[in-house]
Amino acid sequence: MFRTFVAPFAVAAATLLAPLPAPSAHADGPGVGTPWVVSVGDSYISGEAGRWAGSSNSSSSRADALGSTAYYDNASGTGEAIARCHRSKSAEIHIGGGVNSLNLACSGAKTATATGDYFKPGIDFYSGTAGVGQARALQTFASTHNVRMVVVSIGGNDFNFAGIVQQCVTDFLASPSWWPDYCKDDSSVTSNFTSSNISAVKTRIATALTNVRTAMRNAGYADSQWRMLVQTYPSPIPNGSGFRYSQSGYTRQSTGGCGFWNADADWANSYALPTINNTVTGAISQAGVTNASVLNLANTFAGRRLCESGVGLYEEVGIASWQSTGAVDRTEWVNQIRTVSTCCSSSPYYIQESLHPNYWGQLAVRSCVRQAYNGGTPRGGTCTRTGTGLLNGEPRMTLQ
Repeated sequence: MFRTFVAPFAVAAATLLAPLPAPSAHADGPGVGTPWVVSVGDSYISGEAGRWAGSSNSSSSRADALGSTAYYDNASGTGEAIARCHRSKSAEIHIGGGVNSLNLACSGAKTATATGDYFKPGIDFYSGTAGVGQARALQTFASTHNVRMVVVSIGGNDFNFAGIVQQCVTDFLASPSWWPDYCKDDSSVTSNFTSSNISAVKTRIATALTNVRTAMRNAGYADSQWRMLVQTYPSPIPNGSGFRYSQSGYTRQSTGGCGFWNADADWANSYALPTINNTVTGAISQAGVTNASVLNLANTFAGRRLCESGVGLYEEVGIASWQSTGAVDRTEWVNQIRTVSTCCSSSPYYIQESLHPNYWGQLAVRSCVRQAYNGGTPRGGTCTRTGTGLLNGEPRMTLQ
Protein backbone atom coordinates (compact mmCIF):
# COMPACT_ATOMS: atom_id res chain seq x y z
CA MET A 1 0.00 0.00 0.00
CA PHE A 2 1.28 3.49 -0.90
CA ARG A 3 0.94 6.35 1.58
CA THR A 4 0.20 9.86 0.33
CA PHE A 5 2.10 12.63 2.11
CA VAL A 6 0.12 15.78 2.86
CA ALA A 7 1.84 18.82 4.30
CA PRO A 8 0.42 20.15 7.56
CA PHE A 9 -0.52 23.52 6.01
CA ALA A 10 -2.50 21.76 3.28
CA VAL A 11 -4.54 19.94 5.92
CA ALA A 12 -5.23 23.21 7.71
CA ALA A 13 -6.28 24.96 4.50
CA ALA A 14 -8.58 22.16 3.51
CA THR A 15 -10.18 22.25 6.94
CA LEU A 16 -10.84 25.98 6.68
CA LEU A 17 -12.28 25.81 3.16
CA ALA A 18 -14.42 22.65 3.53
CA PRO A 19 -17.95 22.93 4.93
CA LEU A 20 -18.58 21.45 8.37
CA PRO A 21 -19.73 17.84 8.12
CA ALA A 22 -23.44 17.16 8.69
CA PRO A 23 -24.27 15.38 11.93
CA SER A 24 -24.24 11.64 11.36
CA ALA A 25 -27.61 9.88 11.51
CA HIS A 26 -28.26 7.94 14.68
CA ALA A 27 -28.23 4.21 14.07
CA ASP A 28 -31.24 2.28 15.35
CA GLY A 29 -30.77 0.86 18.81
CA PRO A 30 -32.05 1.27 22.35
CA GLY A 31 -34.84 3.85 22.20
CA VAL A 32 -34.02 4.92 18.64
CA GLY A 33 -35.73 3.95 15.39
CA THR A 34 -38.77 1.95 14.35
CA PRO A 35 -40.18 -0.05 17.28
CA TRP A 36 -39.81 -3.82 17.37
CA VAL A 37 -41.36 -6.63 19.38
CA VAL A 38 -39.51 -9.93 19.79
CA SER A 39 -40.69 -13.39 20.87
CA VAL A 40 -38.52 -15.93 22.67
CA GLY A 41 -39.37 -19.34 24.03
CA ASP A 42 -41.04 -22.54 22.92
CA SER A 43 -43.67 -23.96 20.56
CA TYR A 44 -46.54 -22.10 22.22
CA ILE A 45 -45.14 -18.85 20.91
CA SER A 46 -43.07 -19.93 17.88
CA GLY A 47 -46.22 -20.55 15.85
CA GLU A 48 -46.30 -24.35 15.96
CA ALA A 49 -49.45 -25.69 14.20
CA GLY A 50 -50.08 -22.25 12.71
CA ARG A 51 -50.54 -23.78 9.26
CA TRP A 52 -53.90 -25.32 10.13
CA ALA A 53 -57.19 -23.45 10.61
CA GLY A 54 -59.24 -26.16 12.27
CA SER A 55 -59.06 -29.85 11.39
CA SER A 56 -60.42 -32.33 8.89
CA ASN A 57 -59.96 -36.06 8.60
CA SER A 58 -61.28 -36.10 5.03
CA SER A 59 -58.93 -33.61 3.36
CA SER A 60 -56.00 -31.61 4.67
CA SER A 61 -56.74 -28.86 2.14
CA ARG A 62 -59.93 -27.88 3.97
CA ALA A 63 -57.89 -26.56 6.91
CA ASP A 64 -54.64 -25.61 5.18
CA ALA A 65 -54.46 -21.84 5.68
CA LEU A 66 -50.75 -21.27 5.02
CA GLY A 67 -49.61 -24.13 2.82
CA SER A 68 -46.33 -26.01 2.74
CA THR A 69 -44.22 -22.90 3.32
CA ALA A 70 -45.96 -22.04 6.59
CA TYR A 71 -42.80 -22.46 8.65
CA TYR A 72 -40.28 -20.96 6.22
CA ASP A 73 -38.45 -18.14 7.97
CA ASN A 74 -34.93 -18.03 6.55
CA ALA A 75 -33.64 -14.96 4.73
CA SER A 76 -34.39 -16.37 1.28
CA GLY A 77 -37.85 -17.65 2.21
CA THR A 78 -36.97 -21.14 1.02
CA GLY A 79 -36.84 -23.01 4.30
CA GLU A 80 -36.39 -22.78 8.06
CA ALA A 81 -33.56 -20.85 9.66
CA ILE A 82 -33.43 -23.64 12.28
CA ALA A 83 -35.00 -26.96 11.31
CA ARG A 84 -38.22 -27.81 13.14
CA CYS A 85 -38.44 -24.55 15.10
CA HIS A 86 -41.71 -24.07 13.19
CA ARG A 87 -41.86 -20.28 13.33
CA SER A 88 -45.06 -19.89 11.37
CA LYS A 89 -46.25 -16.86 9.45
CA SER A 90 -49.30 -16.73 11.73
CA ALA A 91 -47.20 -16.56 14.92
CA GLU A 92 -48.62 -14.20 17.53
CA ILE A 93 -45.65 -11.83 17.58
CA HIS A 94 -46.40 -10.38 14.14
CA ILE A 95 -48.73 -7.63 15.37
CA GLY A 96 -48.22 -5.16 12.51
CA GLY A 97 -49.55 -1.62 12.78
CA GLY A 98 -46.18 -0.02 12.14
CA VAL A 99 -44.44 -2.28 14.65
CA ASN A 100 -41.82 -4.67 13.30
CA SER A 101 -41.45 -8.15 14.75
CA LEU A 102 -38.85 -10.87 15.14
CA ASN A 103 -39.60 -14.46 16.13
CA LEU A 104 -36.65 -16.13 17.91
CA ALA A 105 -38.73 -18.85 19.58
CA CYS A 106 -38.33 -22.52 18.71
CA SER A 107 -40.70 -25.45 18.99
CA GLY A 108 -39.35 -27.93 21.50
CA ALA A 109 -37.17 -25.41 23.28
CA LYS A 110 -36.47 -25.67 26.98
CA THR A 111 -34.93 -23.05 29.20
CA ALA A 112 -31.44 -24.28 28.23
CA THR A 113 -30.12 -25.03 24.74
CA ALA A 114 -30.18 -28.67 23.59
CA THR A 115 -28.11 -30.10 20.76
CA GLY A 116 -29.44 -33.43 19.52
CA ASP A 117 -31.11 -34.62 16.35
CA TYR A 118 -32.43 -31.06 16.03
CA PHE A 119 -30.85 -27.94 17.47
CA LYS A 120 -33.15 -26.39 20.08
CA PRO A 121 -31.91 -22.98 21.26
CA GLY A 122 -32.91 -22.23 24.84
CA ILE A 123 -33.16 -18.84 26.47
CA ASP A 124 -29.46 -18.70 27.22
CA PHE A 125 -26.17 -17.44 25.82
CA TYR A 126 -25.09 -20.67 24.18
CA SER A 127 -22.84 -20.36 21.14
CA GLY A 128 -21.73 -23.29 19.00
CA THR A 129 -21.44 -24.60 15.47
CA ALA A 130 -25.20 -25.32 15.32
CA GLY A 131 -26.22 -21.81 16.34
CA VAL A 132 -26.73 -19.57 19.34
CA GLY A 133 -29.10 -19.46 22.28
CA GLN A 134 -32.11 -17.18 22.13
CA ALA A 135 -30.77 -14.75 24.75
CA ARG A 136 -27.58 -14.29 22.76
CA ALA A 137 -29.58 -13.79 19.55
CA LEU A 138 -31.80 -11.25 21.32
CA GLN A 139 -28.78 -9.34 22.63
CA THR A 140 -27.24 -9.09 19.18
CA PHE A 141 -30.48 -7.98 17.55
CA ALA A 142 -31.52 -5.50 20.24
CA SER A 143 -28.21 -3.65 20.07
CA THR A 144 -29.09 -2.37 16.59
CA HIS A 145 -32.89 -2.27 16.77
CA ASN A 146 -35.37 -0.45 18.99
CA VAL A 147 -36.92 -3.36 20.90
CA ARG A 148 -39.83 -2.17 23.02
CA MET A 149 -41.31 -5.48 24.15
CA VAL A 150 -40.07 -9.06 24.50
CA VAL A 151 -42.75 -11.74 24.76
CA VAL A 152 -41.75 -14.96 26.54
CA SER A 153 -43.29 -18.44 26.67
CA ILE A 154 -41.13 -21.01 28.45
CA GLY A 155 -41.30 -23.86 30.94
CA GLY A 156 -43.74 -26.32 29.39
CA ASN A 157 -41.03 -28.52 27.93
CA ASP A 158 -39.09 -28.39 31.20
CA PHE A 159 -42.21 -30.01 32.69
CA ASN A 160 -42.01 -32.70 29.96
CA PHE A 161 -45.23 -31.56 28.23
CA ALA A 162 -44.86 -33.86 25.21
CA GLY A 163 -44.10 -36.89 27.38
CA ILE A 164 -47.15 -36.27 29.55
CA VAL A 165 -49.44 -36.01 26.53
CA GLN A 166 -47.96 -39.17 25.02
CA GLN A 167 -48.53 -41.10 28.25
CA CYS A 168 -52.13 -39.90 28.56
CA VAL A 169 -53.00 -40.90 24.99
CA THR A 170 -51.23 -44.25 25.36
CA ASP A 171 -53.21 -45.01 28.53
CA PHE A 172 -56.46 -44.05 26.81
CA LEU A 173 -55.84 -46.30 23.81
CA ALA A 174 -54.49 -49.24 25.83
CA SER A 175 -57.26 -49.60 28.42
CA PRO A 176 -61.05 -50.14 28.22
CA SER A 177 -63.69 -47.70 29.47
CA TRP A 178 -64.81 -50.20 32.10
CA TRP A 179 -61.26 -50.34 33.53
CA PRO A 180 -59.48 -47.13 32.52
CA ASP A 181 -55.79 -46.67 33.12
CA TYR A 182 -55.32 -43.02 34.04
CA CYS A 183 -52.14 -41.11 33.29
CA LYS A 184 -52.63 -38.70 36.20
CA ASP A 185 -51.29 -41.31 38.62
CA ASP A 186 -48.55 -42.81 36.42
CA SER A 187 -45.08 -42.35 37.87
CA SER A 188 -43.80 -41.01 34.54
CA VAL A 189 -46.34 -38.19 34.90
CA THR A 190 -46.39 -37.55 38.65
CA SER A 191 -42.58 -37.33 38.76
CA ASN A 192 -42.88 -34.05 36.86
CA PHE A 193 -45.02 -32.55 39.62
CA THR A 194 -43.09 -33.38 42.75
CA SER A 195 -42.32 -30.38 44.92
CA SER A 196 -38.61 -30.76 44.19
CA ASN A 197 -39.10 -30.82 40.42
CA ILE A 198 -41.51 -27.88 40.50
CA SER A 199 -38.92 -25.92 42.46
CA ALA A 200 -36.15 -26.92 40.04
CA VAL A 201 -38.19 -25.93 36.97
CA LYS A 202 -39.14 -22.63 38.60
CA THR A 203 -35.46 -21.86 39.11
CA ARG A 204 -34.67 -22.72 35.48
CA ILE A 205 -37.48 -20.45 34.26
CA ALA A 206 -36.26 -17.67 36.54
CA THR A 207 -32.78 -18.06 35.04
CA ALA A 208 -34.25 -17.82 31.54
CA LEU A 209 -36.09 -14.61 32.42
CA THR A 210 -32.93 -13.21 33.99
CA ASN A 211 -31.09 -14.05 30.77
CA VAL A 212 -33.61 -12.02 28.77
CA ARG A 213 -33.03 -9.04 31.06
CA THR A 214 -29.26 -9.50 30.89
CA ALA A 215 -29.39 -9.65 27.10
CA MET A 216 -31.25 -6.35 26.97
CA ARG A 217 -28.93 -4.71 29.48
CA ASN A 218 -25.90 -5.91 27.53
CA ALA A 219 -27.48 -4.45 24.40
CA GLY A 220 -27.55 -1.05 26.06
CA TYR A 221 -31.08 -0.84 27.47
CA ALA A 222 -32.20 0.48 30.81
CA ASP A 223 -34.95 -1.68 32.29
CA SER A 224 -37.36 1.24 31.88
CA GLN A 225 -36.85 1.32 28.09
CA TRP A 226 -38.57 -1.98 27.35
CA ARG A 227 -41.14 -4.42 28.79
CA MET A 228 -41.10 -8.18 29.25
CA LEU A 229 -44.45 -9.88 28.62
CA VAL A 230 -44.50 -13.38 30.10
CA GLN A 231 -47.37 -15.51 28.87
CA THR A 232 -48.96 -18.48 30.57
CA TYR A 233 -50.15 -21.63 28.79
CA PRO A 234 -53.71 -22.07 27.46
CA SER A 235 -56.00 -24.98 28.25
CA PRO A 236 -56.07 -27.06 25.02
CA ILE A 237 -58.84 -29.53 25.95
CA PRO A 238 -62.13 -29.18 27.87
CA ASN A 239 -63.02 -30.87 31.12
CA GLY A 240 -64.35 -34.40 30.73
CA SER A 241 -67.97 -33.27 30.58
CA GLY A 242 -67.17 -30.88 27.74
CA PHE A 243 -66.00 -33.41 25.12
CA ARG A 244 -68.26 -33.98 22.13
CA TYR A 245 -67.07 -37.58 21.82
CA SER A 246 -67.82 -40.32 24.35
CA GLN A 247 -64.87 -41.78 26.22
CA SER A 248 -66.25 -45.23 25.43
CA GLY A 249 -64.54 -46.78 22.42
CA TYR A 250 -61.76 -45.16 20.41
CA THR A 251 -63.64 -42.36 18.63
CA ARG A 252 -62.27 -39.70 20.94
CA GLN A 253 -58.78 -40.33 19.54
CA SER A 254 -59.40 -41.97 16.14
CA THR A 255 -61.82 -39.23 15.03
CA GLY A 256 -61.20 -36.25 17.29
CA GLY A 257 -57.52 -36.67 18.03
CA CYS A 258 -58.08 -36.00 21.74
CA GLY A 259 -57.45 -39.31 23.49
CA PHE A 260 -57.79 -38.37 27.16
CA TRP A 261 -59.94 -40.05 29.77
CA ASN A 262 -62.42 -37.67 31.39
CA ALA A 263 -60.62 -37.93 34.71
CA ASP A 264 -57.29 -37.11 33.09
CA ALA A 265 -58.75 -34.10 31.28
CA ASP A 266 -60.20 -32.84 34.57
CA TRP A 267 -56.83 -33.34 36.24
CA ALA A 268 -55.03 -31.51 33.43
CA ASN A 269 -57.27 -28.45 33.80
CA SER A 270 -57.59 -28.41 37.58
CA TYR A 271 -54.05 -29.34 38.57
CA ALA A 272 -51.42 -29.74 35.83
CA LEU A 273 -52.10 -26.52 33.93
CA PRO A 274 -52.46 -24.30 37.03
CA THR A 275 -49.30 -25.81 38.50
CA ILE A 276 -47.30 -25.07 35.36
CA ASN A 277 -48.72 -21.56 35.04
CA ASN A 278 -48.17 -20.74 38.71
CA THR A 279 -44.58 -21.90 38.33
CA VAL A 280 -44.12 -19.60 35.33
CA THR A 281 -45.55 -16.53 37.07
CA GLY A 282 -43.74 -17.35 40.31
CA ALA A 283 -40.46 -17.39 38.41
CA ILE A 284 -40.89 -13.70 37.59
CA SER A 285 -40.68 -12.79 41.27
CA GLN A 286 -37.88 -15.25 41.89
CA ALA A 287 -35.89 -13.66 39.06
CA GLY A 288 -36.53 -10.18 40.44
CA VAL A 289 -37.63 -8.88 37.05
CA THR A 290 -39.44 -5.64 37.82
CA ASN A 291 -40.35 -4.61 34.27
CA ALA A 292 -42.45 -7.70 33.51
CA SER A 293 -46.18 -8.13 32.93
CA VAL A 294 -48.21 -11.33 32.56
CA LEU A 295 -50.34 -12.29 29.56
CA ASN A 296 -52.84 -14.79 30.98
CA LEU A 297 -53.87 -17.30 28.31
CA ALA A 298 -55.26 -20.06 30.53
CA ASN A 299 -58.87 -19.76 29.33
CA THR A 300 -58.31 -17.98 26.02
CA PHE A 301 -59.57 -20.90 23.92
CA ALA A 302 -62.58 -21.83 26.06
CA GLY A 303 -65.42 -22.81 23.73
CA ARG A 304 -62.99 -23.48 20.88
CA ARG A 305 -60.76 -26.16 22.41
CA LEU A 306 -59.89 -29.49 20.85
CA CYS A 307 -62.92 -31.86 20.77
CA GLU A 308 -65.03 -29.37 22.73
CA SER A 309 -68.80 -29.43 22.28
CA GLY A 310 -70.00 -26.61 20.03
CA VAL A 311 -67.21 -26.89 17.46
CA GLY A 312 -66.10 -29.71 15.19
CA LEU A 313 -64.19 -31.02 12.21
CA TYR A 314 -65.11 -29.41 8.90
CA GLU A 315 -67.03 -32.49 7.80
CA GLU A 316 -68.87 -32.60 11.13
CA VAL A 317 -70.13 -29.01 11.00
CA GLY A 318 -70.85 -28.93 7.28
CA ILE A 319 -68.36 -26.22 6.33
CA ALA A 320 -66.36 -26.49 3.12
CA SER A 321 -63.05 -24.96 4.22
CA TRP A 322 -61.30 -22.48 6.48
CA GLN A 323 -62.20 -19.71 4.05
CA SER A 324 -65.93 -20.32 4.41
CA THR A 325 -68.09 -17.90 6.35
CA GLY A 326 -68.35 -18.93 9.99
CA ALA A 327 -65.36 -21.29 9.95
CA VAL A 328 -63.63 -19.47 12.81
CA ASP A 329 -66.65 -19.99 15.09
CA ARG A 330 -67.50 -23.57 14.14
CA THR A 331 -64.06 -25.18 14.12
CA GLU A 332 -61.40 -25.79 16.77
CA TRP A 333 -58.56 -23.41 17.62
CA VAL A 334 -56.31 -26.21 18.88
CA ASN A 335 -54.67 -28.82 16.66
CA GLN A 336 -55.47 -32.52 16.81
CA ILE A 337 -53.15 -35.06 18.41
CA ARG A 338 -52.12 -36.93 15.28
CA THR A 339 -50.36 -40.29 15.31
CA VAL A 340 -50.44 -42.55 12.21
CA SER A 341 -51.34 -39.62 9.90
CA THR A 342 -47.85 -38.19 10.49
CA CYS A 343 -46.01 -41.38 9.63
CA CYS A 344 -45.01 -40.84 6.02
CA SER A 345 -42.78 -38.35 4.26
CA SER A 346 -45.70 -37.36 2.03
CA SER A 347 -47.84 -36.38 5.02
CA PRO A 348 -48.35 -32.63 5.48
CA TYR A 349 -48.66 -33.14 9.24
CA TYR A 350 -46.05 -33.18 12.00
CA ILE A 351 -46.64 -34.99 15.27
CA GLN A 352 -45.08 -32.01 17.04
CA GLU A 353 -48.03 -29.86 15.90
CA SER A 354 -50.30 -31.83 18.23
CA LEU A 355 -52.25 -29.93 20.92
CA HIS A 356 -50.95 -26.49 19.90
CA PRO A 357 -52.88 -23.34 18.97
CA ASN A 358 -53.66 -23.54 15.26
CA TYR A 359 -54.06 -20.69 12.76
CA TRP A 360 -57.19 -19.37 14.52
CA GLY A 361 -55.56 -19.75 17.92
CA GLN A 362 -52.38 -17.98 16.85
CA LEU A 363 -54.31 -15.02 15.44
CA ALA A 364 -56.50 -14.83 18.54
CA VAL A 365 -53.44 -14.49 20.77
CA ARG A 366 -51.87 -12.07 18.29
CA SER A 367 -54.81 -9.72 18.83
CA CYS A 368 -54.14 -9.78 22.57
CA VAL A 369 -50.39 -9.29 22.10
CA ARG A 370 -51.16 -6.22 20.00
CA GLN A 371 -53.42 -4.92 22.76
CA ALA A 372 -50.71 -5.71 25.30
CA TYR A 373 -48.22 -3.66 23.27
CA ASN A 374 -50.65 -0.83 23.87
CA GLY A 375 -49.19 1.64 21.40
CA GLY A 376 -45.74 1.38 22.92
CA THR A 377 -46.73 1.37 26.59
CA PRO A 378 -46.95 -2.39 27.17
CA ARG A 379 -49.27 -3.88 29.78
CA GLY A 380 -50.46 -7.30 30.87
CA GLY A 381 -53.93 -8.78 31.19
CA THR A 382 -56.19 -11.74 30.51
CA CYS A 383 -56.82 -12.67 26.87
CA THR A 384 -60.51 -13.47 26.37
CA ARG A 385 -62.73 -14.26 23.40
CA THR A 386 -65.43 -11.58 23.31
CA GLY A 387 -67.27 -12.00 20.02
CA THR A 388 -67.88 -14.05 16.91
CA GLY A 389 -66.60 -13.62 13.40
CA LEU A 390 -63.40 -11.91 12.35
CA LEU A 391 -62.17 -8.38 12.84
CA ASN A 392 -59.43 -7.45 10.37
CA GLY A 393 -58.91 -11.14 9.73
CA GLU A 394 -58.54 -12.10 13.41
CA PRO A 395 -60.92 -13.55 16.00
CA ARG A 396 -62.53 -10.94 18.24
CA MET A 397 -60.50 -10.86 21.43
CA THR A 398 -60.15 -8.50 24.37
CA LEU A 399 -57.26 -8.05 26.78
CA GLN A 400 -58.99 -7.58 30.11
